[in-house]
Amino acid sequence: MTKEEQNMDASEVVAVKWHSVRAMGAEMINHEMVEAAYAQPRLRQFLPSVSHGSLQFSRCTESPWTRDIPALFPSGGGGYVVIRMDEPNDSERHQVGWVETLEEAAALIVAEIPAEWGPAIHGTADDVFSRRDGTDRGPGPVR
Repeated sequence: MTKEEQNMDASEVVAVKWHSVRAMGAEMINHEMVEAAYAQPRLRQFLPSVSHGSLQFSRCTESPWTRDIPALFPSGGGGYVVIRMDEPNDSERHQVGWVETLEEAAALIVAEIPAEWGPAIHGTADDVFSRRDGTDRGPGPVR
């Protein structure tokens, strides 16, 4: 986190990160994926990140990030795959689903987010999972 971001509230950090992700080059991320997710007000509450062409989300603004919100990946054969990053690859729960459109993919991610989650908080995954207000559902941080 930059010194400037330390003086922002969490929603401002999230907004700055969304701006950065939306401005990334096509070699980093499919802009249509980003815009489909950004069109969902629920997803705009969480910190986005890009890794290997996937779009991932965190409930906190600092590393280590949470990995309990499903991520969006383009599928090699067309369409899109929504994956739980906090589940082992061989787990039955790892893949949430495969869909043909980005709108379906974004809606599928939103449907997997418990109502009591969000928006992202200042801090790390440890801070999210140590909250005492009952909103700390999900596994601990992945390092």
